[in-house]
Amino acid sequence: MWRWHSKSGKGGRTIPWPTSEFGAGATGACSISGAAQRKIVAVGSEPVRNDASAMRNDSTISADSPRIIVPKRHVDDRGWFSETYHEQRLRDLGITCRFVQDNQSSSKRAGTLRGLHFQLPPMAQAKLVTVLRGRILDVAVDVRRGSPTFGRYVSGELSAESGWWIYIPVGFAHGFLALEDDVVVMYKASEYYAPAHDSGIRWNDPDIALPGPFDEADIILSEKDRRLPFLKEFTSPFTYDGHPLGPLKVTEFA
Repeated sequence: MWRWHSKSGKGGRTIPWPTSEFGAGATGACSISGAAQRKIVAVGSEPVRNDASAMRNDSTISADSPRIIVPKRHVDDRGWFSETYHEQRLRDLGITCRFVQDNQSSSKRAGTLRGLHFQLPPMAQAKLVTVLRGRILDVAVDVRRGSPTFGRYVSGELSAESGWWIYIPVGFAHGFLALEDDVVVMYKASEYYAPAHDSGIRWNDPDIALPGPFDEADIILSEKDRRLPFLKEFTSPFTYDGHPLGPLKVTEFA
């Protein structure tokens, strides 16, 4: 179970794992088409929705939003087999970008935090993130200029056990927190790493107010991430597509 609280800190609710939070807290070559969705399941405060046409007609749902992607696992007595990446099937879902670089990170200790990161245009990156070992709390923050949900976030737990991926579009800052020791994360990026365009915002920005199971004093952070600016100090180059951030969705990938 994962307990989360609203940005205001009032109350809270318990959601069975895997969990999602919509926190009160861009356009580009890589996009996901709402019209191409198959089975859409809302996680959190919204009801389950299996009707793709209903999603197409919902003007509050972005055509390029963070979402969970669930690859199908074929299980037998030996274990399981899964196609974790299939370009054409992702295109059928509306994710049309070409991923050009794979990255892995190892976090030795629970409480290790990496983020909140993004690359600036013209080298902005969309990402597909998964966990190869352990569990993480993954977060996407809306940093699109002019968005009414600027500074708000979605978050959810990913694990090697589930095999789930999260899609992070251009225009969202990304970060994750290791929930146990010896976590290994892998992600695909739609642009090559470009140090001159590397950027981010401070993970503990009070205007974002991210959730977390660790005290701030117990967070393990790089010096680079400690020096990132606060949101109010950041002038966003990412444009708003007219759709505010909504609760994290789950899309089956089969």
